[in-house]
Amino acid sequence: MTFAELLLAPPILKATTACGYSLPTPVQAKAIPEALAGHDLIASAQTGTGKTAAFVLPALQRLWEGASGSRKGPRVLVLTPTRELADQIAQATRTYGKFLPFKGAVIVGGMPYTEQFKSLARKPDLLIATPGRLVDLMDRGRIDLAEVEIFVLDEADRMLDMGFIDDVRKISAAVPKKRQTLLFAATLGRQVITLAERLLKQPVRIQIDATQAPNQHIEQRLHVVDDIQHKNRMLQHLVGDRSLKQAIIFSATRRDADNLARRLHAQGHSAAALHGDMKQSARNRTINNLRCGRIRLLVATDVAARGLDVAGVSHVINFDLPKFAEDYVHRIGRTGRAGASGIAISFASQSECACLSRIERYIGQCLPQQIIPGFEPKRPLSVASRTKTLNSKPSTGKPVGRVGAKSSPAKQKRAVHKSKAATGGTRGKTGSGQIY
Repeated sequence: MTFAELLLAPPILKATTACGYSLPTPVQAKAIPEALAGHDLIASAQTGTGKTAAFVLPALQRLWEGASGSRKGPRVLVLTPTRELADQIAQATRTYGKFLPFKGAVIVGGMPYTEQFKSLARKPDLLIATPGRLVDLMDRGRIDLAEVEIFVLDEADRMLDMGFIDDVRKISAAVPKKRQTLLFAATLGRQVITLAERLLKQPVRIQIDATQAPNQHIEQRLHVVDDIQHKNRMLQHLVGDRSLKQAIIFSATRRDADNLARRLHAQGHSAAALHGDMKQSARNRTINNLRCGRIRLLVATDVAARGLDVAGVSHVINFDLPKFAEDYVHRIGRTGRAGASGIAISFASQSECACLSRIERYIGQCLPQQIIPGFEPKRPLSVASRTKTLNSKPSTGKPVGRVGAKSSPAKQKRAVHKSKAATGGTRGKTGSGQIY
């Protein structure tokens, strides 16, 4: 099937052709016809498979088909958990809709409310928003969702993991019952299915590559390190390789990301940090510099694990392993995009064996251990013990804790607040409004 066979509007087809796209990805080939037919959808596919275009193209088709008369609010609402994902979706709508006469707006955190109010006053046809910020504007009476025709929930699994369930329910109650709802997720857990049962009507279910295995175009490597000094020397050696065009280096904390970026910059590399403590303008500037090639090494926290789509990223380096096994798949999915090949390198010390085991159980394979001459670890990890762990009870992707242990409601509330604050979704903070 080609894009031409999907019966897209001529201006949209012209835009996809201008991008050099002729064949849709599997999730696009299955989701777009169903969405164009007006069906509700629940679709899952691993990261990097083109889920964004799978809902952006039908949404733009709806805008092209409908009249652009006097309206109070948007016709298409896209809900997404983070600012980076919102920016990625906005870029996709600009790219695929560049020959269409429509207005779009992005409502996320990071800039004064006045910018949001101005963008909403222009009555955008398509609105992209993070849940907490949108609910904030709803509470202020600044947004009317009564004319939404298509309601998209992007990365619904991440949205629920971050504690946005109450906001999602409030937003869904504000959009018309007679609407089309498209739910996209990387994984379909129990929470996502429960949400879909509440919000969708007789949905068509699409599941592409519904395994937990990473993209087959990504070569995975494991380097065992003795300590932080060994890890730093290994990183310095790897980033000095000319075959590394661009890399995203994942660290555990925001402070570590800043420190590591400064150290790499001092060593003569074009490096920068990206994390949730940065202002939105600084985050946008950093991402643009990465896309333009002015940054070769981006040191990031998991804020970049989803939603950051840069074609030139040849390597992903897990300087610190992620706490959640599923985040490993999302992290390394920042390379090997759109059918390209990529290399994912992970560092692991003896103290991180449990974390490594969770990742290997989750993806169903042992990471190939490699040794670089001159950087040999004192104690390589045992392959036999890792294989035994791999064949044990499957992991849920969550960190191992005490059996039956539960955090207190107060701790849960603080955790949710912290998670929202890191992504610009918490109410009461300043946020940005972008019109295009």
